[in-house]
Amino acid sequence: MEPLYQYAWLIPVLPLLGALIVGFGLIAFSETTSKLRRPSAIFIMALMAIAMGHSLSLFWSQVQGHAPYTQMIEWAAAGNLHIAMGYVIDPLAALMLVIVTTVAFLVMLYSDGYMAHDAGYVRFFAYLSLFGSSMLGLVVSPNLVQVYIFWELVGMCSYLLIGFWYDRKSAAEAAQKAFVTNRVGDFGLLLGMVGLFWATGTFEFGEMGDRLTELVNTGLLSPSLAAILAILVFLGPVAKSAQFPLHVWLPDAMEGPTPISALIHAATMVAAGVFLIARMFPVFEQLPQVMTLIAWTGAFTAFMGATIAITQNDIKKSLAYSTISQLGYMVMGMGVGAYSAGLFHLMTHAYFKAMLFLGSGSVIHGMEGVVGHNPDLAQDMRYMGGLRKYMPITGASFLVGCLAISGVPPFAGFWSKDEILGAVFHANPAMWVLTWLTAGLTAFYMFRMYFMTFEGKFRNVPPELQEQHDHDGHHDDHAAEPHESPWTMTLPLVVLAIPSTLIGFVGTPFNNLFEAFIHAPAEERMAEHAVDLTEFLILGSSSVGIGLIGITIASLMYLKGTPRPQAIAKAIEPLYQFSLHKWYFDELYEAVFIKGCRRLARQVLEVDYNVVDGVVNLTGFVTMVTGEGLKYFQNGRAQFYALIVLLAVLGFVIFSVQA
Repeated sequence: MEPLYQYAWLIPVLPLLGALIVGFGLIAFSETTSKLRRPSAIFIMALMAIAMGHSLSLFWSQVQGHAPYTQMIEWAAAGNLHIAMGYVIDPLAALMLVIVTTVAFLVMLYSDGYMAHDAGYVRFFAYLSLFGSSMLGLVVSPNLVQVYIFWELVGMCSYLLIGFWYDRKSAAEAAQKAFVTNRVGDFGLLLGMVGLFWATGTFEFGEMGDRLTELVNTGLLSPSLAAILAILVFLGPVAKSAQFPLHVWLPDAMEGPTPISALIHAATMVAAGVFLIARMFPVFEQLPQVMTLIAWTGAFTAFMGATIAITQNDIKKSLAYSTISQLGYMVMGMGVGAYSAGLFHLMTHAYFKAMLFLGSGSVIHGMEGVVGHNPDLAQDMRYMGGLRKYMPITGASFLVGCLAISGVPPFAGFWSKDEILGAVFHANPAMWVLTWLTAGLTAFYMFRMYFMTFEGKFRNVPPELQEQHDHDGHHDDHAAEPHESPWTMTLPLVVLAIPSTLIGFVGTPFNNLFEAFIHAPAEERMAEHAVDLTEFLILGSSSVGIGLIGITIASLMYLKGTPRPQAIAKAIEPLYQFSLHKWYFDELYEAVFIKGCRRLARQVLEVDYNVVDGVVNLTGFVTMVTGEGLKYFQNGRAQFYALIVLLAVLGFVIFSVQA
């Protein structure tokens, strides 16, 4: 058993090795490596498959009760400062390893079909492998320093993949937006990390929480200062997991290829933020005001994301705001102390959201046969409809994902979301009302998406609109009908539909195997959370009820056409525009930060030109004038110098006599 743990470091190293070998080939032997498309992909997928098998073995070992395993080496030392590096395998790490490797492997398989004709096929797989390796390294990190290193690697990979089609202006700008927005959160994380080390003298998660509690209780550290340091750390997850107000980068990240959208939204970048909250839970749970802030940030983000998603017409951006909303649920769960519930929703969401994003990619792939390579048209749900007839596998799997995320039993999302709502109900009824309404909005916008895309008649793109896009330089040969995707794309959808349907049963409140696994000791935790059957039925029925209301309204509007969506939008025009323009956050940030920074830069330039340069120029002018005057006194004649000295002495004598 021990060799299984002793070689766990291979899990992040194998995908890294694949990325390095293929990446070196692209740099040193570009033409040859680019031609080895399928061998390169198979090589990278094989390494990820080995990492996945090893992860599953470790997970099973942890389920069987193996003690957490930690392997450390001293990485750097200076005086009393000792920084260790290594890896830890505990229930949380084992769970995340399985989620990341399984989703990453399925995304790689899917990418073989989706990116088959892309010129950057090999480069894309190298990036994918590096992205997976970075996230795997993050989840096994035993301390905050190592987490931060892999945290930044994850951010770098997201920049590379969001801007993969860098020749598109929109993709390049989206990559920059993601990078800059995340730097804001990462700077807060760095400050908080250094501050906590200053206070506690350690970067180890458990020790940090214990020492911080001791310092606060003994009065050696102000509770307010401890809260500020914890909030600074929380800024990192706010950016990575796209929480308000640093959520604006995630919808624009859809400019990257769809497999990347699935990986970012399901198992890597956005999951990193929730994972860090879980790792830092020993610190956060000792500070009630910080926990309250975390909970309300998640609740508001969940509501905001849902209200924006209900009006979006781009299928990927609608799913992006759905992800923002669901991440809000996870963060809120952590904030109210429902540690295992937040992680449970992270797990279930990873599988059904990966399926939904890959399903949207399948739809786009099928629509490109109709409209050509025009993202604006291929992703617009207003020009879809009736696709279930043409794409039955994609349609069926997408329906499963919609049922899961809408909280319809017995699908996975019901069990995880209901557990969070139950914990929130006990912690803060007002917060529960807000997120209960959000659950109804979730069901509405997801089935709006399903009905607009897969049901009814195929609407197609108006010929004049296609011609307009063709004149813009996007001309392609348009087929008459959409088509189902190849098996490499549909197989991952079928596989992901299985956990999306069944995995929720490991976390039922009557026999919560997930909570028993993720907590230690399990018996004590389970005893603390005895299930009240009546309460479960009431709260569960209310969440299912509001979801069914949302589904019913969506079916009336987008299947029956009564009431007409256009009529409702016109009746509430200000609210509709508020949602359609995403609460005007982009416009606000443009005015305040982008244009504001430019105005500030111009003012600084004026100060630099008129004040700083003026002082420097004045100094130079004075030096030049005095030098010009003094040069007449430097003629090299001793008699002249003696005369000057005599005059100076006489002047001094006269001044002294008069004084």
